[in-house]
Parts: sequence; C-alpha cells; structure tokens
Amino acid sequence: MPDNFLISRRNFMIMPACLAALSACKLGSSASVLKVAGFTMGTNYSVVAIDHTRTLSEEVLRKDIDSALLQVNAQLSNWDPASEISRFNASNSTDSISVSPALAEVMNAADVVHAASDGQFDVTLGPLIDLWGFGSANNTVQTPTAEVIEAALRASGQSQTLRISDQSLQKQTPGTEIYLSAIGKGYGVDVIARKLESHGIKDFMVEIGGDLYTAGLNPDGTPWQIGIETPDAHDRTMHEVVGLSNLGMATSGDYRNYFEKDGVRYSHIIDAQTGRPITHTTASVTVLTENAMLADAWATAMLVHGKERGLEIANNRDMAVLFIERDTNATHTKFITTPSVRFSEMQA
Repeated sequence: MPDNFLISRRNFMIMPACLAALSACKLGSSASVLKVAGFTMGTNYSVVAIDHTRTLSEEVLRKDIDSALLQVNAQLSNWDPASEISRFNASNSTDSISVSPALAEVMNAADVVHAASDGQFDVTLGPLIDLWGFGSANNTVQTPTAEVIEAALRASGQSQTLRISDQSLQKQTPGTEIYLSAIGKGYGVDVIARKLESHGIKDFMVEIGGDLYTAGLNPDGTPWQIGIETPDAHDRTMHEVVGLSNLGMATSGDYRNYFEKDGVRYSHIIDAQTGRPITHTTASVTVLTENAMLADAWATAMLVHGKERGLEIANNRDMAVLFIERDTNATHTKFITTPSVRFSEMQA
C-alpha cells in the first residue's frame, strides 16, 4: 500500500492523508502505522491501523485478519460448496436448522433491510442472479424468456420462501437458496474491525472490495477522506469526497458488472419485483451508516429502487445516502448528484 494512502477500488478511493512521509504526520512519537492487504471473497482487502502503543506487529495482525476471514468464508461463501450457507442451499429439508452466530447475525440484518426496503433487498434472488449470468453458477451471458423469469421469481422471495429467527433458518419451499454477495463483504469488514478493536486499536480503516469501515482519525489526525468514484466504466475519476469517522460505507453501482447483448445493456442489479435488471437512470448509490454490513445491504437496496423511491426511504429513515444519476438530457456523459438530508448534514 502506498504511503500516501491512495487506494483505487471499484467505487471509491482513499484520499491522501499526508503527502509527506508518515513520520511527518500528526501521529506522535509513540505511534506506528500498520498496513495489511490480502485477498478474500474473490476480491482484495486492505487495512490501515494506527497503533499508538507500538505493541502490535503487522505479521501478527495479518495472521489474525486472515484467520478471521477464512472463518467468514467458511460460513458465508456461495462459491465454496463446503461453506455453511452452501450446505444450507444444497439441502431440500424444510425443517428449522440451527446456524452459527455469524450466519444468524447476517441473516437477521438481511431480514431487517428486506422489510424496510419494500422487499427490494432480497437474499433469495440467487436463481434470478444465476439466470442472468451474474452468479456463482458462472452461466453464459443470456437474456432469459419471460416464462423462465417467472419460474425463477416463484422460487425466490425472502418473506415467502424463508423463515428467519434469532439462531435458525427454515426453508418454506425446498428449492430456496440464499445468496449473500450483497451483504457478506460488509460483514467481513465488520469482523476485521472487531479484531482491530480487540487489539486496542481505535484509529483504523478496513476495506473489502469497496465496502469499508473507518474508526477514529487517519494518520493526519483528521477524519478519513474517501473519494466516491464517478460511475463511468471508462473513467476512474473521483466524483465527490466524504469525511468518515466511526462509520461504515458502501457504494453500489451498475457500471462495472454488466453485459450488453443486441444493443441492450443488462446490469447485475436485479429488481426483486420484476426479476429483471434495473433500467432507471441512477448509476450509483453510496450509503453511510453504523457498520459496513448494513451499508452494504442498503446500498444494493437503494440502487434497486433508484433515486425517487430510494430518497424517500432514506429521508424517512434519516439515512445518509448519496445518489448519482446519468443525465439523459446531456449531449455528453454527465451525472447529477442528489444527497439525502442526513448525508448533507453529515458532510456540512
């Protein structure tokens, strides 16, 4: 990781905390900056942590983080056929099944966001995600027929096909599957954050594949400065900068994971009501909230809704959300930014 903390990812970049050497930053003589990076969940992770007591080594921290992430993957990965969630998906039993505390935490959070988002955050959309070629099944790019989409919709629907309780899951229909890509990375970020806190670290940034959590201050003694990327697959520029401290952040966009066929663009973001990729003009949504898991889930839900309904939900729930839309009236690529009331207040 570069010393000026400029990290490019799909949806954001961390702005330089200090342009001089780290020793010149406002760390104090007893503090050190620990930087750890690696691979997890099919993407990269990075951690910047300020150790004010100089008692923790990068080697020990890396081992702790990698061990914790291996456990998260063993519980939540849809790409690992031996994971807890994959075993649940493979079973046709409709009995109530006890699950690990980690899976229970994620599923209860998913249930809360599902109910609060008009059902648009839905972890049972795996059949539809696979149908459109965006899932772990690695299907060939295709445009399914209306009949096939309707059949997949009947096999989906979180509130109809799944019963979630504090420590158990129960399929209401044997073929129900759970797909955790829209919440699992955020949970992984939170697990690493807890690991850092267990070591007494109070100032840090954790990121997995664009989902992140920041605590305290950066090495320059200010809130972590995060640049939100312009939602353009051909232009990796910064659209807006936000200052974060003790907040989770996630950005969901339709501009990187998509395919085109017969002149039509199909995003990986699936509308839970229609079973089809979204078609509105909202290109990306950024959510700031109490942890990365909820930010991850809500960013997906808000992007499915688009600015109109999403902004209404955000303001009603006092959520910090930033919507970036394509300007369809412009003669060249142009974007319109609309913040929720809470987002504007937090960045004032």
